[in-house]
Amino acid sequence: MRKYFLLFCLVLSGVTFAQQQQQVRYDNNYVPPTKAQLEAKRKELQDAISETEHQLEDIKKNKNATMSQLKALQYKLAQRQRLIANINDEMEGIDHSIVQSSKEILTLKQKLEMLKVRYAQSIRYSYETRSSYDMLAFLFSSNDFNDAVRRMKYLKKFRDFRKQQVDQINETQTQIQHKIGDLNKEKEEKDQLLASQKQQSQSLLGDVKETNNVIQDLKGKENELLKQAEKNRVAAARINKFIHDIIEREMKAALKKAEEEEKRKAAAAAAATKQATAGNGTEKPKDTKVTPNAVAINNPPPHPKAPKADDPNLMLTPTDVTLANNFEGNKGKLYWPVAQGTISDHFGVHPHPLAPKVMMSNDGVDIRTTHNAAVRAVFEGEVSGVITVEGSKTVMVRHGNFFTVYNNLSSTSVTKGQHVNTLQSIGVVDNNDEGDPTVKFQIWKSTGKGHMTTLNPEQWIGKVR
Repeated sequence: MRKYFLLFCLVLSGVTFAQQQQQVRYDNNYVPPTKAQLEAKRKELQDAISETEHQLEDIKKNKNATMSQLKALQYKLAQRQRLIANINDEMEGIDHSIVQSSKEILTLKQKLEMLKVRYAQSIRYSYETRSSYDMLAFLFSSNDFNDAVRRMKYLKKFRDFRKQQVDQINETQTQIQHKIGDLNKEKEEKDQLLASQKQQSQSLLGDVKETNNVIQDLKGKENELLKQAEKNRVAAARINKFIHDIIEREMKAALKKAEEEEKRKAAAAAAATKQATAGNGTEKPKDTKVTPNAVAINNPPPHPKAPKADDPNLMLTPTDVTLANNFEGNKGKLYWPVAQGTISDHFGVHPHPLAPKVMMSNDGVDIRTTHNAAVRAVFEGEVSGVITVEGSKTVMVRHGNFFTVYNNLSSTSVTKGQHVNTLQSIGVVDNNDEGDPTVKFQIWKSTGKGHMTTLNPEQWIGKVR
């Protein structure tokens, strides 16, 4: 009896241990990007580099070095550096996964050894007590029939437990094999990334050398290029003055339209109130008792105040407010003004590539694209103006109190006041001073009382699509 009692305790302890066994968890405050996100980013950077290389091939057809070539090389250099950093992040994630997988494999192997030891103990005990006489003695020594049934169930449970031990061993071996397969796959991916990192590092050295050569070639043209940059700055200032005037005129017209609509609403509400008090045409005697209905009739709710110039939302009609909200709600997801291209000059103030002390300013972004590419509206709206300054055509589209500006067009296909839909063609891109097809894209916002601000388009547009 004592032998069977000890065996029963062994069974219970094995079951309890199997239920409590868990995989090891590792606490880490760092939450890296997912593997899928890193792979998508790597592909995006590789596509951007490939697109820039195609553009450089077109630029190099001109034997003389140009600022466009330098900007394209600098852009490719920056993208290459970002690509290498992204590959390093991927390898770091794989290293973390390899460490975790190795620890999980070690834990599973330890679990497997424990299961084998316990299974061997149960088999050894079964062998030592294999006599059928002992089994029969165990059953016939029961106090009554119910006790015999319980002992038979116990013997069956013991057999089931041994089968369960075998199943656990097989399952653990399968888990170890799968984990080892995943670990080998991760190591292969790391080897591929290491090869890619080495290749990109070599390409980076080539990009740096080529960029330095172009800078040296352009050093002799420094004065000429600075004069051209100043000329472009003056032209941009003139265009911005036209844009400012058009936006101010448009917002004044929007304010007047909103005021007229509010007056119509007020007149309609007054007429409705008068009709309600008139009733069937006979004036009713005044009642000194004030009822809720009487209050509602005699004291109608106040009408909205006239639009204020310092609140852009109140300067607009409800339709324009909805359009502005939809435009702002798509921040970071707007379409590009061209089907394909790369940003050759960024938003804001930055030093001249050849003269770091000379600061250049851009109220938008310059996007280099293909020759004769169609320029399209990034969002639906109404054309506010089509202007021509020094042979360069510009189209402005209003989206409530937001305005998108498309400059450096060779031709336009829209007129002032025309409604345009998202991705509708509004013109054809023109070449810049160096013969490169480039569209200058800006986003303006009216903040009321003639105040306007330029926004960084890179924060508003999504991927090229």
